[in-house]
Amino acid sequence: MARSRRFTVRLKRVRTGKTNYKSRLKTLSSKKIRLVIRKKLNILIAQFIKYEVKGDRVITSATTKDLRKFGWNCHLNNIPASYLLGYLVGIKSQEHNIKEAILDIGLHPSVNGSSIFAVLKGVIDSGLKIPVNEEILPSEERVSGKHIQDYCSKIKGTDNYNKQFSGYLKNKVNPDEITKNFEEVKRKIGAK
Repeated sequence: MARSRRFTVRLKRVRTGKTNYKSRLKTLSSKKIRLVIRKKLNILIAQFIKYEVKGDRVITSATTKDLRKFGWNCHLNNIPASYLLGYLVGIKSQEHNIKEAILDIGLHPSVNGSSIFAVLKGVIDSGLKIPVNEEILPSEERVSGKHIQDYCSKIKGTDNYNKQFSGYLKNKVNPDEITKNFEEVKRKIGAK
């Protein structure tokens, strides 16, 4: 009779690629509220989650779809939309008296200046304290969408313009005015 197993089946959430229990244990041991950022195909989701014995409890959340209510008419998965999402969820968290949190990006890769860190920059600019190295955050130029506007003016009048910005043109949005739209939406969120 065998006394030990040759093969141990891993946990289901590890097998399906949903949870890294080593990093989850590290974040839960801090006993702070987590800022959880998840990226889907065309939207981003940001939530403040508190650990409880019965299960994690979502305190407040927002998605980039919520930006449509404030007049954001550009793509929902770019860096300016990510920043505005972070700013929105940061303003919402002040209603629940959240002062500080820690970042939880799950299994997403950590890439400097990415949309995940744009969400983090928006949360920090809304007034929350989150420990972060400033080098990983995107620049103000990228956050405001200036790089998109510059690229748009560079290829305007070519065939690539209609291909690259077809979604904007279909919705009758001028890609040259993305920074103006960004400032207007940020002002509306701040007035909330």
